[in-house]
Amino acid sequence: MVRDQSGEERPVDFPFLILAAVFLSSLVVCNLIANKFLTVDLGFKVFTLSAGALPYPITFLATDLLSELYGRRRANQVVWSGFAASLFALLALWMGAQFSAIADSPVSDETYAAAFSNTWRVIAASMLAYLFAQFFDVRLFHFWKRLTKGRHLWLRNNASTVFSQLLDSVLVVLVLFSGVWEAEQMVATMFDLWLFKAMVALVDTPLFYLGTWWLKRASSRPL
Repeated sequence: MVRDQSGEERPVDFPFLILAAVFLSSLVVCNLIANKFLTVDLGFKVFTLSAGALPYPITFLATDLLSELYGRRRANQVVWSGFAASLFALLALWMGAQFSAIADSPVSDETYAAAFSNTWRVIAASMLAYLFAQFFDVRLFHFWKRLTKGRHLWLRNNASTVFSQLLDSVLVVLVLFSGVWEAEQMVATMFDLWLFKAMVALVDTPLFYLGTWWLKRASSRPL
């Protein structure tokens, strides 16, 4: 139990804190590892992706769960919190670059610069895409929820995420690589990013059902 400003005790909303923590950690981590590009071979297709695309779909699962359990307003609050957390991470990386590494440091100045020198651009690109895509996801989620009168969890989970992931993939590639890559390479990367994230969104549908069931139960048990 915690006390509010009036001094009254109220239960800790533990499930909300867990969802917010998963969302924020996934978002910050995906920005930090986004400079590494890799291939993921699923047999039927080889995807060329930023490493940040691996944890990023988790953020959409988290916002869908937040929207389902707590409503649009609180989901949007967590989205804004993620924006603030990413700006703080950018500040921390900048501060780390202002001081020289000691002689026996496991990470040299050169390694640090190679890993994080353009992180500001990655974070700027991902934040622009992130804000548009996440708010679009929350809006679409509640549109489908109203349209289906609260039925068909799978529909609002997937329909909102698939379209918002398309917006995110297009924006982040445009901001990062306009004038750097050829249009054909940009379109191919957009498609790979979107298809991979859309597939993850479809696969995580059972997790959305399980998470909704478990979190509703956990919310009914005050701490």
